[in-house]
Amino acid sequence: MALAIRLTRGGAKKRPYYRIVVADSRSPRDGRFIEKVGSYNPLLAKDSPERVKLDAERISHWLGVGAQPSDRVLRFLDAAGIRERAARNNPKKAEPGEKAKERTEARATRESEAAEAAAAAERTEAEAVVAEDVETATAEPTAEAEAVTEEVAEQTPPVAEEAAEPDTGEAPAEEAAAEQAEATNEGESTAEPAEGAEDVPPPSAESPQPAEANAESGESTDEPAEGAAEDTKA
Repeated sequence: MALAIRLTRGGAKKRPYYRIVVADSRSPRDGRFIEKVGSYNPLLAKDSPERVKLDAERISHWLGVGAQPSDRVLRFLDAAGIRERAARNNPKKAEPGEKAKERTEARATRESEAAEAAAAAERTEAEAVVAEDVETATAEPTAEAEAVTEEVAEQTPPVAEEAAEPDTGEAPAEEAAAEQAEATNEGESTAEPAEGAEDVPPPSAESPQPAEANAESGESTDEPAEGAAEDTKA
């Protein structure tokens, strides 16, 4: 007969209480057992001494005759120092199934999309705020800008405006001087002899007589006689 050291359940609904028994491995969980060797109360605190009770002498006896403890009882025995429990390595046991992986991937995708949407909304809001600030700054001058403009206007001398206005008192005098200078230049240009002045035709009746001009200058216009000319030659 194969013997096992295992737990049998007692207590009420949602208030379990377990006995540690030695029983036939073919018997039902809560069926007939051979001997009770301890108890386990999961409702107590983990550091409570009443949580797990073991009869170390009787357990050692049954282990000596070939009884095999279950995994949970072996944990209790390892914690009590009665029998060492070998470490187990089952990496696939904690690995989630296919559906769990799909749910995890879908959740991660939704979270990333929500984060991107929130970031885009924040960027849009920030751009709108910046655009509104720029529009406000360009449309309505601030108090500082108005103060600076007033200071510049006060410090600027009104010389430019006076220079731009025409001087009504000096303008006619300057215009008269310019006309007189033009007339003088025209008279000088007519008095200068032009090229080929020797070929000028004899004065007409309308032009002033050269005799009058010579009389004014004191020169005689009478031509010398023919005899006088000969005397001078001899």
